[in-house]
Amino acid sequence: MRLVEAMSRIGVESAFEVLVKARALEKQGKSVIHLEIGEPDFPTPKHVVEAGKHALDEGWTKYGPTQGLPELRESIAAYISRTRNIKAGPQHVCVVPGGKPVMYFAMVALLEAGDEAIYPNPGFPIYESMIKFQGAKPVPIPLEESRGFSFDLDLLERSLTNKTKLVILNSPANPTGGIMPAEDVKRLADILRDRDIMVLSDEIYSRIVYSGEPVSIASFPGMQEKTIILDGFSKTYSMTGWRLGYGVMPECLADAIVKLMVNSNSCTASFTQRAGIAALDGPQDDVDKMVAEFRKRRDVIVKGLNEIPGIRCSVPAGAFYAFPNVTGTGLPSKQVADMLLNDAGVACLDGGCFGSHGNGYLRFSYANSLENIQEALNRIRKISTRWT
Repeated sequence: MRLVEAMSRIGVESAFEVLVKARALEKQGKSVIHLEIGEPDFPTPKHVVEAGKHALDEGWTKYGPTQGLPELRESIAAYISRTRNIKAGPQHVCVVPGGKPVMYFAMVALLEAGDEAIYPNPGFPIYESMIKFQGAKPVPIPLEESRGFSFDLDLLERSLTNKTKLVILNSPANPTGGIMPAEDVKRLADILRDRDIMVLSDEIYSRIVYSGEPVSIASFPGMQEKTIILDGFSKTYSMTGWRLGYGVMPECLADAIVKLMVNSNSCTASFTQRAGIAALDGPQDDVDKMVAEFRKRRDVIVKGLNEIPGIRCSVPAGAFYAFPNVTGTGLPSKQVADMLLNDAGVACLDGGCFGSHGNGYLRFSYANSLENIQEALNRIRKISTRWT
């Protein structure tokens, strides 16, 4: 069997590859602390679980509307309108099984061979993967540590050409935890407003913030009709396995994504959508408690990493990732990551997994207990004698 050429251009998400290696080590009896997977370790809020159970009992187990249940789209439109200071209606909302389909469908609908797409580097690896899969040219813009892992907007503006069709933003960001300053978002809106370019704004971590507030580019004049807001329930409500995400976008693009949904998934599971309504419209106490706990963990892991020779770590403003610079070890970051997994039993990701500008860094997910984070720091400290 011979696969089509496009399959040679599609990538993977390295976190799952490292997880497989870590699980294999555990089967051999080795203790491994998992700081590689970006998944909240908190339970889904109880009232959300109860809503899902109730929906099953009520018979929400059949096909639903491809674009999503009207009641959920109403809730999403109200939430996005309130939090992004825009006027969105249910006609702008597409409910899909997870956040990634928004990326996938948007790029299938907007990019073709010869087009160019700008994206953050280091950044979520699926951005580059999907750009290449579509036969378009990926144009990486480095996220600079000295700028709080934000763009050099002069460089971004110089990188725009008449072939640029898409600019991808991610704030708060994976893997860096950086938040794009409001003044930079405004300037970028001014740069893009009169160009024939769409923006994919990945705002999946918008509620996991410790300092400042992320600003959506859609909130600036003339930008809502040029922006696809990607958000969902996995991170905010610890609902990764429920597979429930959504995009808010111009109506004409929503129509295109509905067609792609019809040809792929038919619809998103109805009972999970009922749970989504409970998540958005119900009490938010569990979200607030989770973010408060993440803040404590962030402070512990950043302080601990900065006390280890050869490592320096800036303080992330959002998400739940620490992205330390390990160039001071004198070793390639991939070698450090492998050493930590195989010899110290600490699973993390090489920053190079997130693009060439991630080389020299590691990503630690602090979606784990304080006890495990402290133990991981102890293990890293012990093994650091190899590079000091």
